[in-house]
Amino acid sequence: MSIAPKAPMRTSPRIAPELQVSQWLSTDDAPTLAGLRGRVVVIEAFQMLCPGCVHHGIPQTQRIASHFSADDVTVLGLHSVFEHHDVMTPEALQVFIDENRLTFPIAVDAPDGRRGMPLTMRAYAMQGTPTLVLIDRGGRLRQQIFGAGSDMTVAAAIATLVAESSS
Repeated sequence: MSIAPKAPMRTSPRIAPELQVSQWLSTDDAPTLAGLRGRVVVIEAFQMLCPGCVHHGIPQTQRIASHFSADDVTVLGLHSVFEHHDVMTPEALQVFIDENRLTFPIAVDAPDGRRGMPLTMRAYAMQGTPTLVLIDRGGRLRQQIFGAGSDMTVAAAIATLVAESSS
């Protein structure tokens, strides 16, 4: 099932909440949003057992990572587990990353301790996965798309953010 993308989240952008992460995979560094200021940041929140994530969100994110310059756009994955906790372990996620040849850094969203909504997912008021988050060069949350946004629409939104200054 495809869900139409939502309009921009807010009319006056706010600083994006920092990611609350229990572990990073596919990177030796632990990126922070504050440390990525000056670049557009694209975050794909996903679950490895989510059909929409596997068939749409992750492939789209890989296309974004290969299309845009790493000097302008940083792509991050956020594995946000809010169901099937026993099978979606960091070890299983590493196998998923390897099998799907994912090349961008992937964070494991910090659990809330009650097997509920992970902390970053809650901070961004995400409705579920896949969710694509766009953050501008100034660190402001500019758009959040739940479900399957079209490649053309997403690429245009990212290109617009790349063309803007960070002020």
